[in-house]
Amino acid sequence: MTAPIWTPSAERVDGANISRFMELVRAELDPMVTDYPSLFDFSLRDPQGFWRAVWEFCGVVGDPGQRVLVDGDRMPGARWFPDGQLNFAANLLNRRDTADALVFESETGIHRTLSFAELARQVAGIAAALEAAGVGPGDRVAAFLPNLPETVVAMLAAASIGAVWSSCSPDFGTNGVVDRLGQIDPVVLFATDAYSYNGKTHDCLGRVREIADRIPSLRRLVMVPYLQAEAASPGLPIATSWAEFMVADAEAPAFRPRAFDHPLYILYSSGTTGVPKCITHGAGGTLLQHLKELALHTDVKPGDRIFYFTTCGWMMWNWLVSSLAIGATVVLYEGSPFHPHPGRMFDLMDRQAITLFGTGAKMISAWEKAGLRPIESHDLGGLRTLLSTGSPLAPESFDYVYRDLKQDICLSSISGGTDIVSCFAGGCPVLPVYRGELQCLGLGMQVEIRREDGSPAAIGETGELCCSAPFPSMPVCFWNDPDGRKYRAAYFEQFDGVWAHGDFAAITEHGGMIIYGRSDATLNPGGVRIGTAEIYRQVEKLDEVLESLCVGQDWDNDVRVVLFVRLRDGLELDDGLRATIRDVIRRNATPRHVPARIIQVADIPRTVSGKIVELAVRNVIHGRAVSNVDALANPEALELYRDLPELQA
Repeated sequence: MTAPIWTPSAERVDGANISRFMELVRAELDPMVTDYPSLFDFSLRDPQGFWRAVWEFCGVVGDPGQRVLVDGDRMPGARWFPDGQLNFAANLLNRRDTADALVFESETGIHRTLSFAELARQVAGIAAALEAAGVGPGDRVAAFLPNLPETVVAMLAAASIGAVWSSCSPDFGTNGVVDRLGQIDPVVLFATDAYSYNGKTHDCLGRVREIADRIPSLRRLVMVPYLQAEAASPGLPIATSWAEFMVADAEAPAFRPRAFDHPLYILYSSGTTGVPKCITHGAGGTLLQHLKELALHTDVKPGDRIFYFTTCGWMMWNWLVSSLAIGATVVLYEGSPFHPHPGRMFDLMDRQAITLFGTGAKMISAWEKAGLRPIESHDLGGLRTLLSTGSPLAPESFDYVYRDLKQDICLSSISGGTDIVSCFAGGCPVLPVYRGELQCLGLGMQVEIRREDGSPAAIGETGELCCSAPFPSMPVCFWNDPDGRKYRAAYFEQFDGVWAHGDFAAITEHGGMIIYGRSDATLNPGGVRIGTAEIYRQVEKLDEVLESLCVGQDWDNDVRVVLFVRLRDGLELDDGLRATIRDVIRRNATPRHVPARIIQVADIPRTVSGKIVELAVRNVIHGRAVSNVDALANPEALELYRDLPELQA
């Protein structure tokens, strides 16, 4: 076995939430639980005992009822806590003191803080306003907002009265927003007139008017100020300002309990291959799964200061905000993480005394490419956990973190998705970190790797990431899918009764996981499956290459590997650099990984959450249409891949 790159100290293990949880399980449920592997085994053998213990340990506010799981052999179709009742917002607003609940910073220098007491008062005011506007349980409330405190307030207000929350980031185009929100018929939309990114102000007012015109279900449009003290009015009769909408001196929300599976969030698939799927998550399953991951896997404690670089259109925003239920301070940031300089996030870590910092794998790679060595330039004294998701974290990024960022830190690469609003594999504060690996499979998640014929793969063998038993944060439904056909088609058609997640992965000898990329982007030259992450890992070692994208091109009754690279400013791809790229891939991977074509591009298309869109590029180079380009942060980049002469021979 390889040696770990980091091992937690005995003090850290003893003080971890999960160590106390194991004591609870050992005392009340299974005396054989002594470490993470035995706890994981228990969570699969006795899912009812495990999830009830999570409810108890995390102090969920609500009534679990007598039954934990009904129809547990059905997937989909299992029901968790069918007699249980809770209110999601009541759990996140359980703390009411003067400690910081939300801290907000923007790239423009704006700074605001809301205490837990102030947060509860604002939620009460917006909840009362929503009810006065006729919003009730099951109605949809939507947002077209930056990552502001008001976004959190509006979400909690909607949840408190049983409404269903859905949001889009303001960097979406009009069609991208309407393709999403137009499917769910929201009655109230919270929106902003402008936002700032990378030093530039982006006007939203025109898009807000178009969105309101194209969603006839809207009864109220609430304009939220951000860059100015007052948001500009779109001039529509249904529009009002945040200040005018809020009910002053409102009493605390009633927090009426709802069924465990009462809809809470509607999230969306990327939409780059068709109309986005409206993935509907229940309040209880979301809360319980988030508390498990935050408290046990991430070791969040009351008083921690937790940050994740995300927009409010990515599920990591929902995950981050759930930290309020633990009594942690949530730090919000709006703007570019590299403005006005590449080390902006390290300044934020020190200034806000962040203890848990989360971001995408690409940001960590970009720090290294920029030559940042925060271990020399910043304190980072309170930082104990660094989280990474969005794409596989390369082994070299693990090296960078422990060499140049901080040595005593738990680096947890985590992976799940919008589909489950949580993770299948992630971190653990009491386990070692191995270079290039996600530390562990998630508690209560029957994760397996399956071959194409459905048989289980061996340890270390690549295949489809699957889950063969139900878990609480499975979607309760897809919106506008009354017979469940779209839901079943999304996850259960490949293997009957088994969730196929769409990732190409392997379980390691350490009980962790390596993810090699999305299954639909997997390359197949000569009939051998190759994960794109295996190529990115090698190419992006090179100082000349800032980022890359790899697809398979149908060619001569086979598939050939095509690699697109974005180079540092001023560099040109010549035969020498092509030879270097091919050589590093051949030496560190296999000859099958070596691209048949390497092409320089000025930009890499990605979703608004930062994920590169391999499938969309593959469609473009094959002359196929790409649906819903408004789902992309930079849709114009796709044109760089159209009709390339290098791909014609």
